[in-house]
Amino acid sequence: MSELSLIAAFEQLLRPRSERIVRWVGDDAAVVRARPFAVTSVDAMVDGVHFRLDHPGVTPADAGHRALAAALSDLAAMGADAGEAYVAMGVPDAMGADAVLDCVRAMEDLARRTGTTIAGGDLVRAPVLTLAVTVNGWADAREDLVGRDGARPGDAVVVTGALGAAAAGLAVLDGRAEGGADLVRAYLRPEPRLAEGRALAALGATAMIDLSDGIATDARHLATRSAVAIEIDLEALPLAPGVAEVAAQLGLEPWEPAATGGEDFELCACLPAGVDAPGTTRVGAVAAGDPGVTFSAGGATREVRGYEHRVG
Repeated sequence: MSELSLIAAFEQLLRPRSERIVRWVGDDAAVVRARPFAVTSVDAMVDGVHFRLDHPGVTPADAGHRALAAALSDLAAMGADAGEAYVAMGVPDAMGADAVLDCVRAMEDLARRTGTTIAGGDLVRAPVLTLAVTVNGWADAREDLVGRDGARPGDAVVVTGALGAAAAGLAVLDGRAEGGADLVRAYLRPEPRLAEGRALAALGATAMIDLSDGIATDARHLATRSAVAIEIDLEALPLAPGVAEVAAQLGLEPWEPAATGGEDFELCACLPAGVDAPGTTRVGAVAAGDPGVTFSAGGATREVRGYEHRVG
């Protein structure tokens, strides 16, 4: 299919989901009625770096879902409402039209479930499938949003959901371990925790981050930005079903996939003492001291590291 034919097909797949949308797909630029505060994030995923389409268990639809989910997760970490997404899509010559449409269809399915409008983007030729997603979220007041820099001594550190499924699922997908299909799906099709982010913000969360790189890395971001010490009990991390079994096959402690694996896209938040957040698990506390994170398990301090991005 030609570029124009694909764009026409995109227009048939996509739907606007807000009365804020004035102009969108089909015009040179989108026009959106703004709320008082825009929350913007950009995320990019590249075949061979963030996913592998040469793997028989990974599809272009999986790549599309993951790219949009990762971008929306940043909005969740700020406590923002989802708004619009803009997708720049680089497509290799070998990728057929059906695969391209499957990729966009998966993004649109996630957009529908999260109340997001894919309002525009770009389509170009590229050496490998490349998905750059810009998302706009919205809030009516600055106080409705949460950054990484407000944690205070005495706060509790909590996480949403269960952790470790994505790392375990990748091990299963790669053939390094045996495990259930739910683990693989957690890796391929993560869900952004938008409702949870808004709920935590409403409860007065002082700092928040999404767990894209594992709490071993992401908790350090909170400590650094907030200039506080954070203590994490690794044995308190809530494990998704099957994670401990995969960890055992890999020769790891049960908590290691949850602490270091990343890509769970759950939320880690700091809450004032005495605040109860349903659906979360307390995994640590904020203390006064030099910025940094202390991890412990079995009564001993542990040295753990999550994923760290490298360029070049």
